[in-house]
Amino acid sequence: MIVDFHTHIFHPGLKEHREKYLDGDSCFQSLYSSPAAKIATAEDLVSAMDKDGIDISVALNFGWQSHELCVETNNYILEAISRYPDRLVGFCAIQPLTGEKAIYEMERCARAGFKGVGELRPDAQGFDLADKVSMAPIAEAAKKLGLILLFHTSEPVGHDYKGKGQVTPDQVYRFITAFPDVSVVCAHWGGGLPFYALMPEVATAFQNAYFDTAATPLLYKPQIYRSVSEIIGSDKILFGSDYPLLSAGRLVSQIRSVELGVHDTNAILGGNAQKLLKIG
Repeated sequence: MIVDFHTHIFHPGLKEHREKYLDGDSCFQSLYSSPAAKIATAEDLVSAMDKDGIDISVALNFGWQSHELCVETNNYILEAISRYPDRLVGFCAIQPLTGEKAIYEMERCARAGFKGVGELRPDAQGFDLADKVSMAPIAEAAKKLGLILLFHTSEPVGHDYKGKGQVTPDQVYRFITAFPDVSVVCAHWGGGLPFYALMPEVATAFQNAYFDTAATPLLYKPQIYRSVSEIIGSDKILFGSDYPLLSAGRLVSQIRSVELGVHDTNAILGGNAQKLLKIG
């Protein structure tokens, strides 16, 4: 089974009239103001999955700055996973700054069958991921509800690009060590955080931390799959494409080209996701 752990979908109204959403969210504006920036619906995603041989995709939401947009777009993902229960797994959006509203939304979405929260974007949404006091309610709710938290992360070095952001490995590491019982997925290889696991104390902290491969061809050489597997183990790596930015097929081909071995390849492409999501 192949599971794409990092895809994004939006409702048809947003796709057709994206201009209505640009003024209300600076992060959305930076990523989607250009008509060339791809926006996909659930139908688009499932069609692409069929083409690329993907069995299940995690449909992530977006790091919206307003609670209202979180709820609006969560409702669409809820409708999508109800129509494609065997193909899509839902992650919801929250705005942590809204306090009890965010917790209630996590509870509502968990009851509806969502498996996680994300893609959370601390810098764009204005909350401090490294602040243990302010993050405690979110972490406690995630643990209680059995929800995975997925954070956008980025590299503190290297080239700049739209949406790169400033959620660097040190911030994510502080959250992981502060809340070791919460399952966390760091998108885009955690901005390079796995390489710090050459330090024994960092490796120990990764008990419930995972790293997805979203947008790898735009960020790293293919050797990263082998390097990170050797440092933290292939069981910590989750295949993610960042569809519709990149096709899942492109990432699958890249992973297979590295020739990690059958066990490691199968674990990355789906086995690890199945265990974490408790599916299949």
